[in-house]
Amino acid sequence: MNDAPPKATARTWIGLAVLVLPLLLITIDGTVLILGLPAISAELSPTGIEQLWMIDIYSLVLAGLLVAMSTVGDRFGRRRNLLIGAVVFAIASVAGALATSPWMLIGARALLGIGGAIMMPSTLSLVRNMFLDRQQRRYAMAVWGAMASVGAAVGPILGGWVIEAFSWQAAFLMNIPVMLLLVIVGPLLLPESRNPELHRIDLLSVVLSLVGMIGVVYALKTLAGGKDTGLAVAALVVGLIAVAHFVRRQLTLPTPLMEVRLFTVRHFRGAVIGDLLSIFAMVGALVALIQHLQLVLGLNPLQASVWLIPQAVLAGTAGFVAATLVKRVLPAYVIAAGLLVAAAGFGLTTFLAPTSSPALVATALALVSLGAGIGLTLSNDIIMSSVKPERAGQAAATSETAYEIGTTLGTAVLGGMLVAWYTRAFTAGTETLHLPESLAERASSTMAEALLVADEVDSGTGASILGVATTAFTDAITVTGAIGAGIMVLAAIWSLVTLRGAAANADLAAEHEH
Repeated sequence: MNDAPPKATARTWIGLAVLVLPLLLITIDGTVLILGLPAISAELSPTGIEQLWMIDIYSLVLAGLLVAMSTVGDRFGRRRNLLIGAVVFAIASVAGALATSPWMLIGARALLGIGGAIMMPSTLSLVRNMFLDRQQRRYAMAVWGAMASVGAAVGPILGGWVIEAFSWQAAFLMNIPVMLLLVIVGPLLLPESRNPELHRIDLLSVVLSLVGMIGVVYALKTLAGGKDTGLAVAALVVGLIAVAHFVRRQLTLPTPLMEVRLFTVRHFRGAVIGDLLSIFAMVGALVALIQHLQLVLGLNPLQASVWLIPQAVLAGTAGFVAATLVKRVLPAYVIAAGLLVAAAGFGLTTFLAPTSSPALVATALALVSLGAGIGLTLSNDIIMSSVKPERAGQAAATSETAYEIGTTLGTAVLGGMLVAWYTRAFTAGTETLHLPESLAERASSTMAEALLVADEVDSGTGASILGVATTAFTDAITVTGAIGAGIMVLAAIWSLVTLRGAAANADLAAEHEH
């Protein structure tokens, strides 16, 4: 008797190509505005906190709704969810392009997050259900992981080209043709799947997960900025209480919104937390180093995007490198080695100076993307192979929630630390310039604002402001880079310990079932 799972067909692989289209755009939209911040700042004049929210609200909403939307997809159909999310994403893209104030743009980004949250769990859970053979699924996961990594890497490149050639509004409008294509061809190539055991959706769990996620991440954002600490502490307490009640409720429900017992499986737990740590560090590096290319080295968006091409190439190939290496080496060792490569990339930032060549930034980003991409591909394979196909939606939501929390924390915590360190260093460096208080406060808020202030004063004072600002910002990057290297080393050790014994071809789902 042959119990081998069926092999994927040519139609299945074509379906995968269609399936990664929304994933590509979802991840692109997480980083596409990074190169657009100077242009947006010039037109909409956002504060430093508003700039962080413009980037961060997207990932925050995504992370808060992923669990709920995965359950909706499991019950009503993952393909259906994917197509509905595509429509929402397209509408939000139009709203973003038409924004005329910082908070209108933040609102559009939030709606994009809702659309992404509807779609994203379906992409990974459909891969789990379409590819039942472990070896084929690993390569499918490599494609999925490559698109996720390429999206994060290509976002700034594509954004740089679009913003330079057209405007920052065009970075939103480019989503619409792809979403229309998905709506047209998706029903023809993607199979419908759902969890037949799921009968109801617990609305209280949805509220608890959303309140918990927003409360905790808002608190971390605010504490990183050093302002409104009382409100931040209150939000943190509320968020943690909501998370605790959410976990307790899931343990008592017959059909939980999230199967938290999956975290009792060592390999599942290890892969999820390892992912979160590595993404946390990677996104923090992306935000900081891309701003260095533009704000310190003075490159325009298109010039900066050229130096990001090596990162995009290595991000796209990392998954396939991982899938090849794991045939000969156990996944735990491959993942740990990849994360140490990423740590080496962070280590290069300690050599950064205001006059450094863009090649140093490009090399650092390339190493981080290669190493983290190797780790993320194999971690996702372990996560999705730890569950049966009918539970794929919940596993996918857990994996992607870790991804989005890591993205949010990378922007909020490391991004917040970058801004806070810059502010302190700039303030200390300009004490002898005797700037008017209003100008000093503006210039110390962000590097982009310092450039604007330098243009408003006389040339001598402006040159002094630029000198202090570039030095302060570079120092801030070296500090956050050192922290990022430490986080990657920690993630490597964690993965080596918790993923030990996870075989490349074993049925890891059996461990959970027993």
